[in-house]
Amino acid sequence: MYPRKRVIGTVVCTALAAVLLQGLWPEHANTSSDMAETRTFRFTYSVVIDEIPEGAEELSVWIPVPKTDRWQVVSDLKVTAPSAYTLTQEKQHSNSMIYFPAKAPLPSELELRLETVIERRGFSVFSGDRQRPGTDKPAPHDLEPDELVPIDGTIAELALDATNGLTTQLEKARAIYDYVTETMSYDKSGEGWGRGDAIYACDARSGNCTDFHSLLIGMARSAGIPARFAIGFPLPCDRAEGEIPGYHCWAEMYVDDVGWVPVDASEASKHPERHEHLFGGLDANRVQFSMGRDLQLEPQASESMNYFVYPHVELDGVKHSGVKTSFSFVEVES
Repeated sequence: MYPRKRVIGTVVCTALAAVLLQGLWPEHANTSSDMAETRTFRFTYSVVIDEIPEGAEELSVWIPVPKTDRWQVVSDLKVTAPSAYTLTQEKQHSNSMIYFPAKAPLPSELELRLETVIERRGFSVFSGDRQRPGTDKPAPHDLEPDELVPIDGTIAELALDATNGLTTQLEKARAIYDYVTETMSYDKSGEGWGRGDAIYACDARSGNCTDFHSLLIGMARSAGIPARFAIGFPLPCDRAEGEIPGYHCWAEMYVDDVGWVPVDASEASKHPERHEHLFGGLDANRVQFSMGRDLQLEPQASESMNYFVYPHVELDGVKHSGVKTSFSFVEVES
């Protein structure tokens, strides 16, 4: 049980590597000719939960966990927690997460920390990294609206205008990417940005990465192109270690005979010299933590998650705001 003071205990995950976090590249991930750089780093995700009131009965914490996929290998996962936790998955997108429950008596503050080694590589699907046809096909929800991403009305009209006269999925996907990249500006001033609201992005023509890619995904789905949302953290390209202030996200569109085509429209807008490259290719300066929007955490949380990159904490079934996070990385030898 917990005394009324800061508690730091240790429960280290060792079995996960054999279950979820494979140490080999997926066999269909070949080396790209123009984005072959690889970064290997230890990523630390720290959470401090404070302002826990006396008399609180039950605490629930969900923390996203990165996993091995086509372009990253996750290994040596260690979780530091005051007591037992479980590894679980969200059902629609199979996102992995740590679930940490605790019951009264609760401390006024507690900490959790996730550390893992990640090997991330740059790639381009148009330079030898094409997936096998039929691999990782879209799901029905990749063509459906999200709560903040409609696919009708103004969004549909924009998609129709942007793809007018084009016939192939690849041409349409590129036209939508070009439209969003060239008509939006990266701007985090004012109110409304950062929620991934496609209508806000359409009206304001500005926002952060969530806003850029919400508009892009809505337009793609409206045009009959499956699309999905990916989120994680960026790594500074000019440093080998340091703090990471916040998240970064991007999108993928599914094109027949090519597979999933990644796009980073917000980075392309900020760096026009990378516009060509960021359609179909991503650099190694990132790590992906989860996929999708409107996520239902497991076990069932009191609300769905708009997107899942920061921890979700509940006290007695109500979202708790007393949460502090920090993220850092350090390069390691591969």
